[in-house]
Amino acid sequence: MDVTSIDALRGRDLLSLQALNREEFQQLLACALELKRGWKDGFRPQPLKHKTLAMIFEKQSLRTRTTFDIAMYQLGGQAILLNQDTIGLGVRESLRDIAHNLDRWVEGIMARTHSHDTLVELAVHATVPVINGLSDLFHPCQLLADHLTLREVFGDVEGLRVAFVGDGNNVCHSHINAAVHTGISLTIACPEGYEPEADVLEPARKKGADITIVRDPKAACRGADVLYTDVWISMGQEQETEKRRRAFSGYTVTPEWFDLLSDRGIFMHDLPAHYGEECSEEAVYHPQSHVFDQAENRLHAQKAVLLQLLGSSE
Repeated sequence: MDVTSIDALRGRDLLSLQALNREEFQQLLACALELKRGWKDGFRPQPLKHKTLAMIFEKQSLRTRTTFDIAMYQLGGQAILLNQDTIGLGVRESLRDIAHNLDRWVEGIMARTHSHDTLVELAVHATVPVINGLSDLFHPCQLLADHLTLREVFGDVEGLRVAFVGDGNNVCHSHINAAVHTGISLTIACPEGYEPEADVLEPARKKGADITIVRDPKAACRGADVLYTDVWISMGQEQETEKRRRAFSGYTVTPEWFDLLSDRGIFMHDLPAHYGEECSEEAVYHPQSHVFDQAENRLHAQKAVLLQLLGSSE
């Protein structure tokens, strides 16, 4: 089993899937699948031995925090947790100073931030790879895990029909980015005023991505192979709770919606789920749901990212 990194990705940042070309995106997925299979077969490589990942968190996290930590451990390295109370990102010290301190100690930085600009500034000043664990604009590691899941379920995803039902948020933006690399057909159902940002959508369309915006969520689901939803109210949007609940009335996914899908249709959600809002608990625990496969695959997708960006060919 070959677990070495490739020159094309080594030492680079991963702030969004826009930074990758199709071949690099597919390489990360292939690496993730290989690492997952190898681990389950008892293969225990340590290509990141003696390497350390700094993990910066402005937001709460279950999956991102746990899986990056375990990923570094399983690859032979270690991770150190730096939350906002610990380092006061941009308050106690400037982002520039933090970046220049960390890159003297660690081989990579993963950050889960409110503003995408925070990640960009860290990447400008740090000499080690900076990885987007989530920002207000993109969630690239989630989509790598999602597409690993789709590979396992469907094999070839070319022409797969995906319906994203909900807010045009960071996860939606990364779905758009991924569509450029995969040949899927993506239909986004959202209320007026909650569309994905044009600066994300239009470049993807210019690159040939098949993306449609509709208002009727059930129309988006008819014949789709994948029904994907996400929270209506992300962290930091709590003041908009009632406004958003009204806007997304009629967008709550229940198992009855699965009858609209193709014969091979599945349900996906990146979690955490707000039951009674974007979906019901029955939808998440339905036999057609692959929600917890996605969560498991966060670990393997992030192992691939860490190996490819932080690893060496030695």
